[in-house]
Amino acid sequence: QVQLVESGGGLVQPGGSLRLSCATSGFTLDYYAISWFRQAPGKEREGVSCISSSAGSTYYTDSVKGRFTISIDNAKNTVYLQMNDLKPEDTAVYYCAATRQFISWAEQYEYPYWGQGTQVTVSS
Repeated sequence: QVQLVESGGGLVQPGGSLRLSCATSGFTLDYYAISWFRQAPGKEREGVSCISSSAGSTYYTDSVKGRFTISIDNAKNTVYLQMNDLKPEDTAVYYCAATRQFISWAEQYEYPYWGQGTQVTVSS
Protein backbone atom coordinates (compact mmCIF):
# COMPACT_ATOMS: atom_id res chain seq x y z
CA GLN A 1 0.00 0.00 0.00
CA VAL A 2 1.26 3.47 -0.85
CA GLN A 3 2.29 5.44 2.24
CA LEU A 4 3.52 9.00 2.63
CA VAL A 5 4.78 10.35 5.96
CA GLU A 6 5.67 14.00 6.46
CA SER A 7 8.04 15.33 9.10
CA GLY A 8 10.11 18.41 9.87
CA GLY A 9 7.44 20.94 10.73
CA GLY A 10 7.61 23.20 13.75
CA LEU A 11 7.76 26.76 15.01
CA VAL A 12 10.18 29.16 13.34
CA GLN A 13 10.71 32.93 13.36
CA PRO A 14 10.11 35.06 10.26
CA GLY A 15 13.15 34.88 8.02
CA GLY A 16 14.07 31.45 9.31
CA SER A 17 14.27 28.10 7.55
CA LEU A 18 12.81 24.61 7.80
CA ARG A 19 13.25 21.45 5.77
CA LEU A 20 10.23 19.20 5.40
CA SER A 21 10.60 15.52 4.54
CA CYS A 22 8.16 13.17 2.83
CA ALA A 23 9.16 9.54 3.32
CA THR A 24 7.51 7.27 0.77
CA SER A 25 6.91 3.52 0.60
CA GLY A 26 4.79 1.00 -1.30
CA PHE A 27 5.57 2.31 -4.77
CA THR A 28 8.41 3.14 -7.11
CA LEU A 29 9.17 6.81 -6.64
CA ASP A 30 10.64 7.15 -10.13
CA TYR A 31 7.21 6.53 -11.66
CA TYR A 32 5.38 9.20 -9.64
CA ALA A 33 5.13 12.93 -9.30
CA ILE A 34 5.30 14.16 -5.70
CA SER A 35 3.84 17.47 -4.62
CA TRP A 36 3.63 19.59 -1.49
CA PHE A 37 0.34 21.25 -0.63
CA ARG A 38 -0.52 23.47 2.30
CA GLN A 39 -3.71 24.54 4.02
CA ALA A 40 -4.16 27.46 6.38
CA PRO A 41 -7.31 27.86 8.51
CA GLY A 42 -10.25 29.04 6.43
CA LYS A 43 -8.36 28.71 3.15
CA GLU A 44 -8.37 26.25 0.28
CA ARG A 45 -5.62 23.69 0.09
CA GLU A 46 -2.93 25.17 -2.14
CA GLY A 47 -0.32 23.50 -4.31
CA VAL A 48 3.15 24.67 -3.22
CA SER A 49 5.60 22.65 -5.28
CA CYS A 50 5.89 19.53 -7.43
CA ILE A 51 8.71 17.31 -8.63
CA SER A 52 8.69 14.63 -11.32
CA SER A 53 11.94 12.72 -11.77
CA SER A 54 10.80 10.96 -14.93
CA ALA A 55 9.88 14.26 -16.57
CA GLY A 56 12.84 16.11 -15.08
CA SER A 57 10.52 18.90 -13.97
CA THR A 58 9.84 21.03 -10.91
CA TYR A 59 7.04 23.51 -10.30
CA TYR A 60 6.39 26.21 -7.70
CA THR A 61 3.53 28.49 -6.86
CA ASP A 62 4.44 32.15 -7.34
CA SER A 63 4.44 33.06 -3.65
CA VAL A 64 7.31 30.66 -2.82
CA LYS A 65 9.52 31.05 -5.90
CA GLY A 66 13.06 31.92 -4.90
CA ARG A 67 12.47 30.83 -1.30
CA PHE A 68 11.48 27.14 -1.45
CA THR A 69 13.29 24.27 -3.18
CA ILE A 70 11.92 20.77 -3.80
CA SER A 71 14.29 17.81 -4.20
CA ILE A 72 14.46 14.00 -4.12
CA ASP A 73 16.85 11.58 -2.46
CA ASN A 74 16.13 8.41 -4.44
CA ALA A 75 18.25 6.21 -2.17
CA LYS A 76 16.08 7.18 0.79
CA ASN A 77 12.78 7.27 -1.14
CA THR A 78 12.28 10.73 0.32
CA VAL A 79 11.17 14.07 -1.09
CA TYR A 80 12.22 17.28 0.63
CA LEU A 81 10.96 20.83 0.71
CA GLN A 82 13.62 23.31 1.80
CA MET A 83 11.88 26.47 2.98
CA ASN A 84 13.96 29.63 3.42
CA ASP A 85 13.07 33.21 4.33
CA LEU A 86 9.84 32.01 5.89
CA LYS A 87 6.99 34.46 6.30
CA PRO A 88 3.93 34.41 8.58
CA GLU A 89 1.82 33.80 5.46
CA ASP A 90 3.56 30.42 5.11
CA THR A 91 1.90 29.19 8.31
CA ALA A 92 -0.18 26.13 7.42
CA VAL A 93 -0.41 22.37 7.61
CA TYR A 94 1.83 21.00 4.87
CA TYR A 95 0.93 17.77 3.08
CA CYS A 96 2.76 15.66 0.54
CA ALA A 97 0.84 13.86 -2.18
CA ALA A 98 1.64 11.41 -4.98
CA THR A 99 0.23 10.68 -8.42
CA ARG A 100 1.38 8.66 -11.41
CA GLN A 101 0.33 11.33 -13.84
CA PHE A 102 -1.37 14.69 -13.92
CA ILE A 103 -2.74 17.30 -16.24
CA SER A 104 -2.54 20.14 -13.70
CA TRP A 105 -0.09 19.56 -10.86
CA ALA A 106 -1.64 21.97 -8.33
CA GLU A 107 -5.13 20.45 -8.38
CA GLN A 108 -5.98 18.29 -5.35
CA TYR A 109 -8.09 15.89 -7.39
CA GLU A 110 -5.02 14.76 -9.32
CA TYR A 111 -3.62 13.01 -6.24
CA PRO A 112 -4.95 9.68 -4.92
CA TYR A 113 -2.30 9.38 -2.19
CA TRP A 114 -1.74 11.79 0.70
CA GLY A 115 0.28 12.02 3.89
CA GLN A 116 -1.09 13.06 7.27
CA GLY A 117 0.36 16.57 7.27
CA THR A 118 2.88 18.45 9.38
CA GLN A 119 2.30 21.84 11.02
CA VAL A 120 4.49 24.80 10.09
CA THR A 121 4.09 27.94 12.19
CA VAL A 122 6.01 31.13 11.37
CA SER A 123 5.75 33.63 14.20
CA SER A 124 7.80 35.96 16.39
